[in-house]
Amino acid sequence: MEITKYLDSSKIVKSYHILDFKTFENGFYIKISVEIINTSKIFITEYIDENERNYSYHWQDDKNNLIIRWDNAPYHKSIETFPHHLHNNKGVFESYDITISDILKTIEKKLY
Repeated sequence: MEITKYLDSSKIVKSYHILDFKTFENGFYIKISVEIINTSKIFITEYIDENERNYSYHWQDDKNNLIIRWDNAPYHKSIETFPHHLHNNKGVFESYDITISDILKTIEKKLY
Protein backbone atom coordinates (compact mmCIF):
# COMPACT_ATOMS: atom_id res chain seq x y z
CA MET A 1 0.00 0.00 0.00
CA GLU A 2 1.33 3.39 -0.98
CA ILE A 3 0.55 5.15 2.31
CA THR A 4 2.56 2.71 4.41
CA LYS A 5 5.37 2.77 1.85
CA TYR A 6 5.82 6.50 2.50
CA LEU A 7 5.57 6.05 6.25
CA ASP A 8 8.15 3.24 6.19
CA SER A 9 10.65 5.30 4.18
CA SER A 10 10.25 8.63 5.99
CA LYS A 11 13.07 9.73 8.27
CA ILE A 12 10.65 11.72 10.47
CA VAL A 13 8.30 8.81 11.28
CA LYS A 14 9.15 7.12 14.56
CA SER A 15 6.33 4.56 14.40
CA TYR A 16 2.79 4.06 13.17
CA HIS A 17 -0.21 1.90 13.93
CA ILE A 18 -3.01 0.99 11.59
CA LEU A 19 -6.16 1.56 13.64
CA ASP A 20 -8.66 0.45 11.00
CA PHE A 21 -8.40 -0.96 7.50
CA LYS A 22 -11.16 -2.14 5.22
CA THR A 23 -10.96 -3.13 1.58
CA PHE A 24 -13.76 -3.62 -0.85
CA GLU A 25 -14.08 -4.32 -4.55
CA ASN A 26 -13.05 -0.90 -5.83
CA GLY A 27 -11.28 0.78 -2.94
CA PHE A 28 -10.34 0.97 0.71
CA TYR A 29 -10.70 2.84 4.01
CA ILE A 30 -7.74 3.28 6.34
CA LYS A 31 -7.09 5.05 9.63
CA ILE A 32 -3.52 5.35 10.94
CA SER A 33 -1.87 6.94 13.98
CA VAL A 34 1.68 8.12 13.30
CA GLU A 35 4.27 9.19 15.84
CA ILE A 36 6.77 11.73 14.54
CA ILE A 37 10.34 11.91 15.87
CA ASN A 38 9.62 15.13 17.78
CA THR A 39 6.72 13.38 19.64
CA SER A 40 4.00 15.09 17.59
CA LYS A 41 1.42 12.86 15.90
CA ILE A 42 -0.43 12.61 12.62
CA PHE A 43 -3.82 10.97 12.39
CA ILE A 44 -4.51 9.82 8.84
CA THR A 45 -7.91 8.89 7.51
CA GLU A 46 -8.44 8.05 3.84
CA TYR A 47 -11.33 6.62 1.89
CA ILE A 48 -10.73 5.87 -1.77
CA ASP A 49 -12.93 4.24 -4.37
CA GLU A 50 -13.22 4.54 -8.13
CA ASN A 51 -15.36 7.70 -7.84
CA GLU A 52 -14.01 9.63 -4.88
CA ARG A 53 -11.20 10.23 -2.43
CA ASN A 54 -11.81 11.62 1.05
CA TYR A 55 -8.88 12.42 3.29
CA SER A 56 -7.93 14.01 6.57
CA TYR A 57 -4.37 14.46 7.83
CA HIS A 58 -4.49 15.81 11.38
CA TRP A 59 -1.11 16.87 12.81
CA GLN A 60 -0.98 17.69 16.52
CA ASP A 61 1.65 18.34 19.13
CA ASP A 62 2.41 16.12 22.12
CA LYS A 63 -0.20 18.00 24.18
CA ASN A 64 -2.94 17.22 21.60
CA ASN A 65 -3.03 20.78 20.24
CA LEU A 66 -3.78 21.11 16.55
CA ILE A 67 -0.83 22.17 14.42
CA ILE A 68 -2.44 21.70 10.98
CA ARG A 69 -5.24 19.56 9.59
CA TRP A 70 -5.57 19.13 5.86
CA ASP A 71 -8.84 17.68 4.57
CA ASN A 72 -11.42 17.76 1.83
CA ALA A 73 -14.63 17.55 3.85
CA PRO A 74 -17.31 19.41 1.85
CA TYR A 75 -17.54 22.40 4.17
CA HIS A 76 -16.07 25.89 3.79
CA LYS A 77 -17.57 26.49 0.35
CA SER A 78 -16.18 30.03 0.35
CA ILE A 79 -12.62 28.71 0.14
CA GLU A 80 -11.35 29.06 -3.43
CA THR A 81 -9.83 25.56 -3.39
CA PHE A 82 -13.06 23.95 -2.13
CA PRO A 83 -13.31 21.22 -1.00
CA HIS A 84 -9.58 21.14 -0.23
CA HIS A 85 -8.59 23.24 2.78
CA LEU A 86 -6.46 23.31 5.91
CA HIS A 87 -7.10 24.26 9.51
CA ASN A 88 -4.63 25.74 11.95
CA ASN A 89 -4.93 27.84 15.11
CA LYS A 90 -5.59 30.95 12.99
CA GLY A 91 -8.52 29.59 10.99
CA VAL A 92 -9.35 27.80 7.75
CA PHE A 93 -7.30 28.39 4.61
CA GLU A 94 -6.90 27.27 1.00
CA SER A 95 -5.11 24.03 0.31
CA TYR A 96 -4.88 21.64 -2.59
CA ASP A 97 -5.44 17.95 -3.19
CA ILE A 98 -2.69 16.57 -0.98
CA THR A 99 -1.22 13.15 -0.18
CA ILE A 100 0.73 11.62 2.69
CA SER A 101 3.92 12.16 0.71
CA ASP A 102 3.20 15.92 0.57
CA ILE A 103 2.33 16.00 4.28
CA LEU A 104 5.53 14.25 5.31
CA LYS A 105 7.62 16.63 3.16
CA THR A 106 5.86 19.65 4.70
CA ILE A 107 6.40 18.42 8.26
CA GLU A 108 10.02 17.51 7.54
CA LYS A 109 10.68 21.07 6.30
CA LYS A 110 9.14 22.49 9.48
CA LEU A 111 11.25 20.20 11.69
CA TYR A 112 14.60 20.87 10.01
